[in-house]
Amino acid sequence: MKPESQTPGPTGEPASGDSGQSKSGHQRSKIQRIWAYRHLWIVGVLVFAADQITKQMIADRLPFGSYGTFAQIEVIPGFFNLVHVGNTGAAWSMFTGQSLWLAVLAIVTLGAMFWWRHTLGLQYRAAQPAFGLLVGGVVGNIVDRLAHGHVIDFLDFHFGGYVFPTFNVADSGICVGVFWYILWSLRQPAEPAAAK
Repeated sequence: MKPESQTPGPTGEPASGDSGQSKSGHQRSKIQRIWAYRHLWIVGVLVFAADQITKQMIADRLPFGSYGTFAQIEVIPGFFNLVHVGNTGAAWSMFTGQSLWLAVLAIVTLGAMFWWRHTLGLQYRAAQPAFGLLVGGVVGNIVDRLAHGHVIDFLDFHFGGYVFPTFNVADSGICVGVFWYILWSLRQPAEPAAAK
């Protein structure tokens, strides 16, 4: 694990995480340690709320299984439609029918992110929004799997003859969060080699 006192990278100061001590060496309260990750929590809550609100709006407007001509809402003809379908698998419908196991795997993944938060760099403010996007998206899809037995997908894009897999706000948050974190990781200076 990366120690809290390590030299900060070029993308910002550490948020002082939950090491239990402030820069002055005083014991930090639990609230202060949680607040150190505020950028993660704020982005995560916003993504989760946007995901659940948009899914509810679709569920209120379109019956489940609405897809194709006369069933969908055409936003941009031939390019973008709003639909209401379910995915019991992962991205691109992989592992179809394994919704419960995928929910369990997602919960374990969130636990692993918390356990290895220092190794992953969550103490850095610049990395926290990436994990906020990930956490908000993952939790949004977990709620769907537990409440409905599938993830609600409704964003349907067509590129000529190619139909992009239908997705939702949570999926977008996860993809953008992963991309953000990869970019952030690539910008970090290499750690000095251990003394031999």
